[in-house]
Amino acid sequence: MLQVNNLSLSFGPQELLESVSFNIHAGERIGLIGRNGSGKTSLFKVIAGELEPDSGTVMVPRNYSIGYLKQHLKFTEDSVLKEACLGLKEDEKQHEWKAEKMLMGLGFGLDDQKKHPSLFSGGFQVRLNLAKVLLSEPHLLLLDEPTNYLDIISMRWLAKFLRQRERELIIITHDRDFMNSVTTHTMAIHRKKIKKLEGGTEKMFSQIAAEETVYEQSRLQEEKKRKQAEEFINRFRAQATRASMVQSRIKALDRMGKKKELEAIAELGFKFAYSAFEAKCPLRAYNLRFGYEPGKMLIDGFSIDVNKDDRICVIGRNGKGKSTLLRLLAGELTPVSGEVKRHPACNIGYFGQTNIERLDLNNTIVKEYSSLRPDLKASEIRSVCGAMMFTGDLALKQISVLSGGEKSRVMLGKILLKPANLLLLDEPTNHLDMESCDSLITALDVFPGAVIIVTHGEMFLHHLANRLIVFDNDEVLVFEGTYQDFLERKGWKGEGPAENSKDIVKEVPARRGRDAEAERQKKKIAGKIAVLESRIDEIQKAAENANNVLAEACVKGDKEEIRATSEEAARLKKQIEFLYGELEKLIESMDKV
Repeated sequence: MLQVNNLSLSFGPQELLESVSFNIHAGERIGLIGRNGSGKTSLFKVIAGELEPDSGTVMVPRNYSIGYLKQHLKFTEDSVLKEACLGLKEDEKQHEWKAEKMLMGLGFGLDDQKKHPSLFSGGFQVRLNLAKVLLSEPHLLLLDEPTNYLDIISMRWLAKFLRQRERELIIITHDRDFMNSVTTHTMAIHRKKIKKLEGGTEKMFSQIAAEETVYEQSRLQEEKKRKQAEEFINRFRAQATRASMVQSRIKALDRMGKKKELEAIAELGFKFAYSAFEAKCPLRAYNLRFGYEPGKMLIDGFSIDVNKDDRICVIGRNGKGKSTLLRLLAGELTPVSGEVKRHPACNIGYFGQTNIERLDLNNTIVKEYSSLRPDLKASEIRSVCGAMMFTGDLALKQISVLSGGEKSRVMLGKILLKPANLLLLDEPTNHLDMESCDSLITALDVFPGAVIIVTHGEMFLHHLANRLIVFDNDEVLVFEGTYQDFLERKGWKGEGPAENSKDIVKEVPARRGRDAEAERQKKKIAGKIAVLESRIDEIQKAAENANNVLAEACVKGDKEEIRATSEEAARLKKQIEFLYGELEKLIESMDKV
């Protein structure tokens, strides 16, 4: 059993962890959640012995090994297979087949395994590091966002591998479904403390929300009692006949203490601006052919008509052309043959893997946004900065000093600023935390235009997709149907249809005819209802908090705070009304199925 006792950690003035303690028991597989910047990766480094805490201890049993997936890349062997074999334990160095099997699961073909590691992209090099860590079979495995560099097939393989593994695991990932599918416990970093419980992320989020509601109600009740006591003391302080009662109230106040008001936690405020589009089809692609090398086509003969309200998910192995296809549709690449036709009223919002390279490093975040929309007022630009979690002075940070995740948020903000009716999004969740991914799903749900998104997250696939573009078996095709339809009717090469849905989603029994279709539709609608209800709960709590702040501002007579809080309360009320309208539509549609 690994024990962490009274651990505190800070970076300069920023305190991340405050006297936290927890235990990791044999066989536990733990999902570590928390907002970006809350200290998840720092905690991993402390457990792995790479970072010294300010105080506290990490007690590791004797002969207890810890494997930590690192992002830095350093290879010494001349082939992928030889490099992977370095991860094998001493008594298994001759079991090269284990390394081959591991590499195949992570997307390295037999020919790939003979090549030098330097020939592969950074994502595949991180996969090689992952293979070495898994092959070392440590007692405790620390995985920090391993899915960021995996395609959907490798993710499904990894999920199955981790479920079958009997030793301890702590994993950080923004993919809620992936985490819930492999873990037995959830651990959250929240307000500099750590909570741990048996069960999935939904249970943890519900418990945190309930505890904060109870705390806030208790604080307001105590505040009310404090004001009543203070009024009594001030009123009767000068009366000798009430002296003993006054002293009693004063002592009671001292014993009561004072609960601090909970600080508001910043959330990404996704709301894509919509550019009205009345026609049926914003974009058509005809017989597209494209390759980076002469005579070697990555995409060959691809055609699609995109409808104005489509939700199209692009799936398949990495390196097969998914990002390239989005660049072709966005007009960033010219096909070798074929044509992409855009309706004159089609306005595209494009988020690509390399878009952050186009940010002006000398700009501040405010200036970057202002240069895109010089017609907007400073307050409106600041509003978008706040929505992307760059509040106050953070909005004045120069882009050159931002992390990769922060730059991605800046790019998402630029898309929110530009009205669009077709969104092309290439893995937008890689640098988002779990709560922000939920907000993104909600924003895409209510966006009136079309969406084409490259994603490996099965939560997104099950919730969003009404059509798929599938890269599989060296071909690209359009699949008319949901992701569950795809799993049941076609499946991935090597998995086979129907039975492959056991890996991450619950197995769906075979059904026939209209009953099967109705069941699929109800399941899809139920998923959307659950996400909307969760979002409504979050916004209602924020609205309650805003109303409490408004009441206090009225008592103080703070006109500026009254104005700002009134606007926030009105905005939240309008958002709640809109979401309830969407919820009613979904419930009605379920009744009709």
